[in-house]
Amino acid sequence: MVLDALAEHTYLSLVPLLLGFLVALPIGRLAQRVYWLRGMLLGAANVFYTIPSLALYVLIPGLFGWPLLSSNNVVIALTIYTAALLVRPTLDALESVPGHVTAAATAMGYRTGRSFLTVELPLAVPAIASGVRVASVSSISLVSLGALIGTGGLGKLFTDGFQRWYPAQVLIGIVLTVLLALVVDLLLVGLWRLITPWTRAGGRVLPS
Repeated sequence: MVLDALAEHTYLSLVPLLLGFLVALPIGRLAQRVYWLRGMLLGAANVFYTIPSLALYVLIPGLFGWPLLSSNNVVIALTIYTAALLVRPTLDALESVPGHVTAAATAMGYRTGRSFLTVELPLAVPAIASGVRVASVSSISLVSLGALIGTGGLGKLFTDGFQRWYPAQVLIGIVLTVLLALVVDLLLVGLWRLITPWTRAGGRVLPS
């Protein structure tokens, strides 16, 4: 039961993290490129993040016609939260890229898309990675609330433990949730260093 709950918790945490990042990246880019949309996009992200998670878990089945106990409800809700949380860090990371670097790329014949993918985005990865690490902890913790509607991975250990007054089960759920957050954080740091080898060298070498 514990292993099944851990596997479900991992799935419900990492899938929204990936989807949320894929949503936040183009929104952050749009906010960077279209200045008059920036306030609107950031405001919308703040509004979505302030929606109570439990209310969103209950609202989504009515919108999509899914069963209340479907794990899709948690995935969609956490994707929204993750994207809302990452829009601002993504925008700030892209704007932190020095202007002379993008100007040099343009002078070398790089078009907008190529410059973004091969110059701006790689240089913004360290700052984006910090936001993703925060979002991962948020996602892992919010998954547990899904147990109140019958899903939620390790959150089931909390609800079952409280109902049966079995403190050991609650403690196991807490410890595994913390360990999962630590493991995911370490994996994200490793991935960040893998895709930005120039940062490991401690130099200012730009990606090719």
